[in-house]
Amino acid sequence: MNVNEQRRRLVGAMGLLGLSGCAAVPTSAVPTSSVPTSAGSTSAGPTLAPWQPGQLDIHHLAIGRGSATLVILPDGTSLLIDAGASANATDVSVATRPGPQRRAGEWIARYAQRHLAPTGARGLDYLLVSHLHPDHLGDVAPGLPQSRHGNYRLTGVMDVAERLDIGTLVDRGFPDYRYPGAGIERAPFAANYRAYVTARQAGGGAVQRFEAGTDRQFLPRGHRPVDERFGRFAVRNIAVNGEVWTGRGDERRATFPDPATLADRDRPSENMCCAAVRIESGPFRYFTGADLTSDTFNGDLPWRDILGAAARAAGPVDVATADHHGLYDGVSADVARTLRPSAWVIPTWHISHPSLQQLEHMFNERLYAGPREVFATEVMHENALMHRRLMQKLRSTRGHVIVRVEAGGERFRMLVTDNADEADRVIYESAPIRSGAIKPA
Repeated sequence: MNVNEQRRRLVGAMGLLGLSGCAAVPTSAVPTSSVPTSAGSTSAGPTLAPWQPGQLDIHHLAIGRGSATLVILPDGTSLLIDAGASANATDVSVATRPGPQRRAGEWIARYAQRHLAPTGARGLDYLLVSHLHPDHLGDVAPGLPQSRHGNYRLTGVMDVAERLDIGTLVDRGFPDYRYPGAGIERAPFAANYRAYVTARQAGGGAVQRFEAGTDRQFLPRGHRPVDERFGRFAVRNIAVNGEVWTGRGDERRATFPDPATLADRDRPSENMCCAAVRIESGPFRYFTGADLTSDTFNGDLPWRDILGAAARAAGPVDVATADHHGLYDGVSADVARTLRPSAWVIPTWHISHPSLQQLEHMFNERLYAGPREVFATEVMHENALMHRRLMQKLRSTRGHVIVRVEAGGERFRMLVTDNADEADRVIYESAPIRSGAIKPA
């Protein structure tokens, strides 16, 4: 296709969506060169500069089959949160990015290898599996290869582990995976993951249960020296399995009733049991709760708003993910009002991601004042058509979304890189944003 034909199709697509400005157009239908950079040019942009000691980098990967977030702390310590690999068909799900040549978990591992190189580390220090769902740990499907290290198939987390050394594996259910007793641990994808955990233990690999409240589970490994002027950085475990940090020391409180006292239909779901963390560097704060939800059955069971409880424990932050992929039970008005971030990142990959009401909450300045940017890792064309009124406000609708926090945490930038290949070309970069600016509710 020549350049004129590309432009003609782009203009037609913009007219169909009722959009103005390339940044608002779902980039799955837009040539990479048409997405504006921070200067407003139509250049594909430079290659993303490598991580530097003192920086905090948070990469939200746009692999197209689930969630994966790579965190590089100021001393080079690395944490991968999830490595999703859904087996959904492409009529309802984004195709694997950059392409079908490799499985989603393989692309995630390659991405991590590229960006961890400046740290000098040989692998991942930590891998956190937030909960037992395939778009966060890897689905199983016919034809997947067998691991060389155990009786499990390669997908998602297992693909990453096959290619990268992992210092410590952490998940919400280890060692028995019995809580909350809903049977999810017997699903094929969960059984495959548990077989990997068993093989890892047999080989002497470290596995831990995620502990709510502490800030000492993901400790710095010191791969690179960090100047004392850069201040404190840490990962605080906010919530898991209904236990939520109280804000005092390592204390936590239980918010769920005993599942044995509940009807089956009222039991906490797997999403409600997700691990949530707050990552900080100096005054900078970031919150993610994976698939935590706010749904209370229309007020019938208030305790089910676990995302609200986690958000209150985390407090106002600079950047937050729109949990549960921005779906109907994710970002409530109270959650938006509590977190008040300058930037939202929506981990999108399915035709249903995100929901219109949750977009309203993220953009609504009645909930909290001040500017904010909203990014999605990849929005399907059908969803963009349905939600075109607010979709044009998104800063990006396709690409890896990176939070780059300056040494010391005083300022940060939001960047987007192209997910069409592995060149890490920057297609958007924000101006510096001051950290710790608490917006009024």
